[in-house]
Amino acid sequence: MAAPRRVDVLVPSAASWDRVGEAAEGESTRVVRTQPESRRSIAMDSNHQSNYKLSKTEKKFLRKQIKARHTLLRHEGIETVSYATQSLIVANGGLGNRVSRNQLLPVLEKCGLVDALLMPPNKPYSFVRYKTVEESKKAYDTLNGKVIVDDLGQQIILYLNFVEKAQWKELGLQALPPGLMVIEDIISSEDEKMLLESVNWTEDTDNQNFQKSLKHRRVKHFGYEFHYENNHVDKDKPLPGGLPDICDSILEKWLKEGFIKHKPDQLTVNQYEPGHGIPAHVDTHSAFEDEIVSLSLGSEIVMDFKHPDGVTVPIMLPCRSLLVMTGESRYLWTHGITPRKFDTIQASRGPKSGIITGDVEDLTLSKRGIRTSFTFRKVRQTPCNCSYPLVCDSQMKETPTSFPESDKEASQLEQEYVHQVYEEIARHFSSTRHTPWPHIVEFLKALPSGSLVADIGCGNGKYLGINKELYMIGCDHSQNLVDICREKHYQALVCDALAVPIRSGSCDACISIAVIHHFATAFTTVFKESLWNGDELHGSCDYSNRGA
Repeated sequence: MAAPRRVDVLVPSAASWDRVGEAAEGESTRVVRTQPESRRSIAMDSNHQSNYKLSKTEKKFLRKQIKARHTLLRHEGIETVSYATQSLIVANGGLGNRVSRNQLLPVLEKCGLVDALLMPPNKPYSFVRYKTVEESKKAYDTLNGKVIVDDLGQQIILYLNFVEKAQWKELGLQALPPGLMVIEDIISSEDEKMLLESVNWTEDTDNQNFQKSLKHRRVKHFGYEFHYENNHVDKDKPLPGGLPDICDSILEKWLKEGFIKHKPDQLTVNQYEPGHGIPAHVDTHSAFEDEIVSLSLGSEIVMDFKHPDGVTVPIMLPCRSLLVMTGESRYLWTHGITPRKFDTIQASRGPKSGIITGDVEDLTLSKRGIRTSFTFRKVRQTPCNCSYPLVCDSQMKETPTSFPESDKEASQLEQEYVHQVYEEIARHFSSTRHTPWPHIVEFLKALPSGSLVADIGCGNGKYLGINKELYMIGCDHSQNLVDICREKHYQALVCDALAVPIRSGSCDACISIAVIHHFATAFTTVFKESLWNGDELHGSCDYSNRGA
């Protein structure tokens, strides 16, 4: 496939953007050749006449350039300007869409001396400030529409706009959770190799230490098996063989040097592929003693610690480092690994332990590899008497489970804890829902060309564009998620999944992915039966300005 054609766009006024947008939809423009090497700047004349007709590629570029400008204003509150300044915003060139500082900075520096490159975490854009306006203009002219390739081999097109200032509100300084410690290079590379080789992932499944793969990782237990169905260990059923022999000398050394206070008797080995993680959790109080230690082998990783009040602290765990959790960090803070293929890290520090700060002038990306963790714990033989009784399963008083007394009460709970939440988190939720489930992709691609398919509860529409040969229509209860679908030019409408206004027999196929568990009323059963029996579902929905 031929590389996209680059067009450099110079627009003299804010109003011209809208007129250029109209031209991109079919009207003509006048092209003024500003340089001998066929560099074009496009501006509108008063009569909308032209000496040059835009090509299809040029029209497409202009539409995307204008869309980037309006998207930044609408969703991020960032206002661009139509005149040249020292500062530019680079749409698509951000940590949020897998562009690292090491990829972007050399490209920008070819146009002049970069005074600052601000890369906000999780955002698909960055800010660059040049020493002079002339250098900034050169970057605008040269790099608009430039194609770069990310670390996954995917092409990304950059769209630049001028801004008054390159600035970003940074997070305040954070501290490590109390009781948490990270020790770097706790073992040698030779010991790391021996530890990894000591775990046989292909051994006979009759072996009691064998554990089938969980959804997002492979896991094996030694000493005692941890039961994920109840988050406990059976203290009366130790596994044969205890911990691997190679661990004994390492644990004795850690005890002698004061890194740990108790010798563990339980080991869980987890192996993570790139893109996999583990949900935020607190190790069960009544199952294990205070001290929990985790040895990271293979790839470095960023682990997120979260306090109940909402404060989140991302911590870098380098290869061959030991994470020690005691006290508050063990009993009160959750810890987890976000499933993603890249971590945001400090550019100056690299894979060194510590907090990932909000310094946007020093953030970049680190590509994950295969990581194996050895988590050592000591099984608790008595109830936990920690200082956090409100979250301690040994000290909490059990309360009977309560259920809604009526469909009306259930619907109110659903409205408050499902619909309102999704409206508030739609943008963030959409940014984390970009990878379709393989089985669903396989199903959609196997359908005959021209099939009409409905996606009930389509979310951000990640399945609506899987197979271009299908006619797909989506619906979702969240208007903000439907708006995201419409921005992607998908057909979507707002409605309740229990009242879908689609006539029985009108679709060739229907999907409803991760939706039904949100229903709070007894209508769930009726809905399920209707789907299986092919009954028609009647209801009303909001068609206003949905593009359906």
